[in-house]
Parts: sequence; structure tokens; C-alpha cells
Amino acid sequence: MKIILLKKTVNELKFKIEGEGHSFCNVLRKVLLDEKAVEFVGYDVSHPLTAHPVIYLRTMGRRKPEKVLLNAAKRLGNTTEEFRNAFLKAIKSEKT
Repeated sequence: MKIILLKKTVNELKFKIEGEGHSFCNVLRKVLLDEKAVEFVGYDVSHPLTAHPVIYLRTMGRRKPEKVLLNAAKRLGNTTEEFRNAFLKAIKSEKT
């Protein structure tokens, strides 16, 4: 995964993510929408075979968008770890 910053202002971030598609961007968008400081977040993939997603994030100005994004990424990582642990537990109980 490579992230290329396209635009940064006081309350906006626009960046391209190389190596990802709709699946990752949709999850990230959902987690960002749960942040109270987010006014708008969306992404665009101009062509699914050749384009890299571009994500646009705008906050309401109380918090910097990069801090909101980092917090959302941390929560996403925690959720992924929680799922992983629950899945491993389910597999272990299935074997016994």
C-alpha cells in the first residue's frame, strides 16, 4: 500500500491509495463516518482495473483531518484484531 497526498488544508485531506480497491476504501469510509468531527468522506475509483482510489475527507474544523484519519485507522486496526481473535477462538473450539 502506498499513500500519495494530493491536497491538505486546515480541514481537508485528499489522498490516493495505491494497491487497494473498494473493499478497503469502503471499510475506511465507514470507520471515518463514525468520527464525530467528520463532515464528509467519500472515495472514487475511476476505473476498477487501472485506477487507484482517491479518498476525500473533510472535518468540521474542530480537529485536524490527519488526526481524525489516524484515530480511525487505529480503531480499524483494533476491530480487525478483535475479529482475528474471535475467529481463532471459533476455529479452536471447532477442533475440540
